[in-house]
Amino acid sequence: GLLQEMKKHGCTVLSHGATGRGNDQVRFERYVNVMDPTFKVYAPWRDPALLEEFPGRSQMLTYLEKHGITHTIVSQAKKRYSTDANICGLSNEAEDLESMETPMTIVNPVMGVWPKDAPDAVEEITMKFEKGRCVAINGKAMSPLEVLQTCNKIAGRNGMGLSQALENRILGTKSRGVYEAPGMELLGQGVTYVYQAVLDRRSTGLFKHLAGHISDQIYDGRYFDPSTRCAINAIWQLAEPATGTVKLGMIKGHAHFLSLTDVPHTIYFEADSSMEASEGLNPVSSQGYLEVSSVEAKAMAKAGLIDIESVWAKRRKTA
Repeated sequence: GLLQEMKKHGCTVLSHGATGRGNDQVRFERYVNVMDPTFKVYAPWRDPALLEEFPGRSQMLTYLEKHGITHTIVSQAKKRYSTDANICGLSNEAEDLESMETPMTIVNPVMGVWPKDAPDAVEEITMKFEKGRCVAINGKAMSPLEVLQTCNKIAGRNGMGLSQALENRILGTKSRGVYEAPGMELLGQGVTYVYQAVLDRRSTGLFKHLAGHISDQIYDGRYFDPSTRCAINAIWQLAEPATGTVKLGMIKGHAHFLSLTDVPHTIYFEADSSMEASEGLNPVSSQGYLEVSSVEAKAMAKAGLIDIESVWAKRRKTA
């Protein structure tokens, strides 16, 4: 990685341009610390001397203009905001977007279009997943990079993946952002349908818990921490049976389910849950299960542990 290359060239200090109020400074600092505790980090935006001359981005832009230094802004919108982007998505924040009275629609989408500007017709897409990873789009085998690029293009033109949020930063502050991630949203919706077919209720709950933990860890700059690595390994184990082909229809920012086929490890059997007569689960056999589960329910009622009054009604009485 970057740190190893810097060390090869005799560097002993990593300098970054992350603001002293954001998350990236925490990530830079922590990753350097865990990879090489002896390596130093210098953050100009936390240096009192630099902050005296450049208290904000506006002063920095003025400096660039004054000295004829050219710069390119990713989004050429009339309103002012900052954009950070990679292949998975991008975030728009700062300046005009800091006011909660500014609509998110001031953003000029880079990875797609607003839903209102998307085509009026439904566009169908077929995604083939193997062990939780998309390996083909519309019948064409692709590498992970090609899959993401293709999904970004298809979902983007259909107005998917635009959202706004007040995120909780690591330092405890809140930051407003308008985000674009069309391909990731499309892939996420697609693979979710496969997981719904192959994971039992407890595995689904565990998967969600682990996914949330991994997300929080990566957000906090803790990818290399033991709990993160352990959770990732568990996720891959749960993803083993997640193979299937999903067809979705996209229109104006929305993707709806069309079909799920070729799922060898599905635990969904129509006969077991059908409302019609079938050879599946015998409804009569549920009687024994309910009699056993009623033992605890009746015991709790007899012990006075159950309150059947509306929680909301009780709150209104005490308000």
